[in-house]
Amino acid sequence: MTTLHFHKYQGTGNDFVMIDDRARQFDITDYKLVRHLCDRRLGIGADGLILLRQHADYDFEMVYFNADGHLGSMCGNGGRCTVAFARKLHVIQDHAHFLAADGPHEARIEADGTVHLRMQNVPGQQELEEHGIFLDTGSPHVVQFLPSNTLAELNVFAQGQAVRYSDYFKEKGTNVNFAEAPATHGQPWQVRTYERGVEDETLSCGTGVTAVALAASRRGATSPVHLRTRGGDLRVSFEAHPDGSFTHVYLSGPATWVFEGTIHG
Repeated sequence: MTTLHFHKYQGTGNDFVMIDDRARQFDITDYKLVRHLCDRRLGIGADGLILLRQHADYDFEMVYFNADGHLGSMCGNGGRCTVAFARKLHVIQDHAHFLAADGPHEARIEADGTVHLRMQNVPGQQELEEHGIFLDTGSPHVVQFLPSNTLAELNVFAQGQAVRYSDYFKEKGTNVNFAEAPATHGQPWQVRTYERGVEDETLSCGTGVTAVALAASRRGATSPVHLRTRGGDLRVSFEAHPDGSFTHVYLSGPATWVFEGTIHG
């Protein structure tokens, strides 16, 4: 790396280094560079890095890397931030049709920066006796529902790491979400997430809150589900079907430009 221009975006505290790579000059095999750029002490600092690339059949392609430097699966908050970045670059106006790791996505961005991102259909959920509920919302997620007034004091790092590296999930691992139902009707579900690839708790996880919302629908939650992460509020809407599947899944929330700069190395 010599000189690299970047933008920083965040979606409810889930932050990303964004790079305009429409010229396809970024070496996607250089995981050490990605890891350095995401390092919060030695680099720019982020939960992940995203390339926006041209694609012949879509408005753009989103290439997502985890903070550990390796290519990741779908990132919901990252997808929303990429849509906002694409509008800033004048690649799109207020609608997007783009390609991500898990396939095509559609999105709409409002004037206030709220992005409504259509997620993939989810075939259902699996009850795991030992770990909780498993769903794949573009990335693998375990959801554990906790008793009232216990989430705030939970050691998310220790509990999440134990599930992520358990024998059941082996080397592939999983993301792990801990959720608490609202005490009164109309209040948001509380969510905290341990993210694979970051290997720590993040302030928010888009595919994670999507997983929580879908799992919560089998526990009385109705679409749209409002959820509160440590980084802010998100909303998930969907259609639930008798066979346990979910379609028309949308993740909605803010996507905010933070700053831009140039890094040398």
